[in-house]
Amino acid sequence: MRYSNGSSGLSTRRENQIIMGRSFYILKAGTIVLACTLLTASTGTPQPGVDGTPPDILLITVDTLRADHLSIHGYGRETSPTIDRLMAGGAIFDQARTVEPLTAPALVSMLTSVPPHHHGATRNGLQMRSGLPSLPRSLAAAGYETAAVVGNWTLRNKLTRIGDHFQHYDLVLNRRRWFGLVRGEATAEDLNLRTLDFLESRASRTENRKPLFLWVHYVEPHAPYRLWRDDADSIGLPKRNLTKMDRYDSEIRFVDREIGELLDDLHNGGHLRDPIIVFTSDHGESLGEHNYWGHGRHLYESGLHIPMSITWNGHVEPMRLSAPALNIDLAPTLLSLAGLPVPDRFTGYDWAETLAGGGQQPLDRVTRYQAHKGAVITNHKSEMARRSGLLEVGMIHGWKKEVFRIGNNRRKLFDLANDPGETRNLSSREQEPTGLLVDWMESVYDELLAFEDMPPEILDPESIEQLKSLGYVD
Repeated sequence: MRYSNGSSGLSTRRENQIIMGRSFYILKAGTIVLACTLLTASTGTPQPGVDGTPPDILLITVDTLRADHLSIHGYGRETSPTIDRLMAGGAIFDQARTVEPLTAPALVSMLTSVPPHHHGATRNGLQMRSGLPSLPRSLAAAGYETAAVVGNWTLRNKLTRIGDHFQHYDLVLNRRRWFGLVRGEATAEDLNLRTLDFLESRASRTENRKPLFLWVHYVEPHAPYRLWRDDADSIGLPKRNLTKMDRYDSEIRFVDREIGELLDDLHNGGHLRDPIIVFTSDHGESLGEHNYWGHGRHLYESGLHIPMSITWNGHVEPMRLSAPALNIDLAPTLLSLAGLPVPDRFTGYDWAETLAGGGQQPLDRVTRYQAHKGAVITNHKSEMARRSGLLEVGMIHGWKKEVFRIGNNRRKLFDLANDPGETRNLSSREQEPTGLLVDWMESVYDELLAFEDMPPEILDPESIEQLKSLGYVD
């Protein structure tokens, strides 16, 4: 297994990345080969399509991207033309949310299809439970090659063990974070170059290549919201006196442009066969709403509501889905689309039948959420690190959203249909949480107590400083 967090291996320039004369399994210009019909999965191996090959799967995630700042979700600025086109070509989940608005817990949940209190990585810096089934492990067992190229410090394998689930796990930290002294981040362009390095190397070492599952995680638009001047100009931002929100939007336009570059390079280089392309975010971001900047510590919609889409040309028709969806739904849905069995321990909803046009939407679904404190930087006992870190629990049924804040025993109730900004708490201070929410809170607490055999990893000083710089230490 390969791990990397340095800058070696980067190609010198993007224009040297794609050379059309090479034998990199280049598709004919403008041609898309359709593969892997939706068949039942009784063999545990990818089902062959019309050309005998299963689909590649590309998972693109963007850190800290809230849904309502994308043009396709009605935002007034044209922040996301590339993302809009990608999402519009497939199934858009208009009511998609993350199960926890914090990077590592959310992404571990996305890949394992279980909530944070099940996998244990409830806070940045806490490792996930070993031996869990996951999307990359299930695909690898079925003959896929699995790879990840990520650029967020919180995804270091030492902190999460998420890299153990991939055959190739490349953490790109080749730039100094915010003009600091240690390398702690990568731009979207850096990640694109490293991704193409991997794909070119892969193409050169094998002729009968396996199907590929590739995950690329971009850091932008994470705080401190760097200004990208050219992209700011393209969306009409002022030259002076820009706000934090303006800078945030310029970061979205920058990463949108780089995603377009990646997709063009992947197509022109023929690196993916008939790909299923997933686009989503780990969580959103509060931009001053409720007097809060950032994410992770509250269950407001600004942090929970994420963009999410699945595009598969010729297999998934363009559609917009209004039923509640969660990021833990992606793993079972992708396995089903690829014709593979879904592990029994996965808890997400399988949308494959709906995407194929034959299933109903789960409109009456109850969805559940949790928020925890930031990073763990001392060697607390496990029950202190996990159970004492729980801040809020919440659930949504229909348009009713109920949240309970544990520190002050305060219940909040919102009508999302008539008050999407959650400005009016319909619960009085004296009202107790409903029985369903109490049951959910107790189940989270009970499961967190089961991690007594998993004390937190003692973090090195560099990790502590990086997590502090990201705003993840209380």
